[in-house]
Amino acid sequence: MDPNSELQTDFSPLIRTYKSGRVERLLGTAVLPAGLDPTTHVTSKDVVIDPTVPVSARLYLPQNSENTTQRLPLLVYFHGGGFVIESSSSPTYHDYLNSLVSKANIIAVSVEYRLAPEHPLPAAYDDCLTATSWALSGSDPWLAEHADLDRVYLGGDSAGGNIVHNVVWKDGVRAKGVLLVHPWFFFIDAAAAQGADTSLARGLKLWRFACPGSGVVDDPRMNPMAKGAPSFEKLPTQKVMVCVAEKDGLRDCGKAYHEELKKCGWKGQAEFLESEGMDHVFHLRNPACEQAREMMDRVVAFISSD
Repeated sequence: MDPNSELQTDFSPLIRTYKSGRVERLLGTAVLPAGLDPTTHVTSKDVVIDPTVPVSARLYLPQNSENTTQRLPLLVYFHGGGFVIESSSSPTYHDYLNSLVSKANIIAVSVEYRLAPEHPLPAAYDDCLTATSWALSGSDPWLAEHADLDRVYLGGDSAGGNIVHNVVWKDGVRAKGVLLVHPWFFFIDAAAAQGADTSLARGLKLWRFACPGSGVVDDPRMNPMAKGAPSFEKLPTQKVMVCVAEKDGLRDCGKAYHEELKKCGWKGQAEFLESEGMDHVFHLRNPACEQAREMMDRVVAFISSD
């Protein structure tokens, strides 16, 4: 059999790899150009942060920001996709960031990080930390002129929510708040999911694909309550919002994350939103539905309420 067509791993509908080394991404490959969005009147541009890696980002500026001296909150956003698909320029995330930036009147930096399996973890964590540090430096003219670097938020969905938790602990990261939307964590006995045809079992296999050699439940990057993980009591931010969906296999882990914040002695503000009847990242697939509008309103209030 031709090794270029002989499957090695199959994580449909996300990604397949072949014995030849070929990687086939099945979702998240479409891109949209940066520029003026005619619906929201948000302007975006692409910036190369570190050409040697490379790390880049798409920046978003709301309407009329050029005509005011008001400093706006800054959101550094990490897209989802299981660490293996999607990008900051995909229609899914470009449309979402245009809408969020317009409604919240904020500046956003949507990070383009390297994907597994070509770049296994911790590549994504390293890239997102590099991009966050760059954003906090205010070196880009849009950030220097319009961003309030005392009101910085880190946000992400699914794998991006996982990245948020792992980046916020790093030295030099100053985040007033963090937003975790349907975050990808495991607070379970991995052995219980082995061989089961469930979303959790498939998620375990995908994590090991993106992060070879990880023990999953004893890896603090995937299990923030693992032995040796930083104490939630010392989480270095003032505000946290956790969003979960009732029918999402990751719901219980997101809920446990919020409950740990409430009981551990952390002194910050912890918010929680559960979307009834909804599945994983439904708000990206169907942004016009009632539950997606409710989530958008809550996220906007969370970021722009201070």
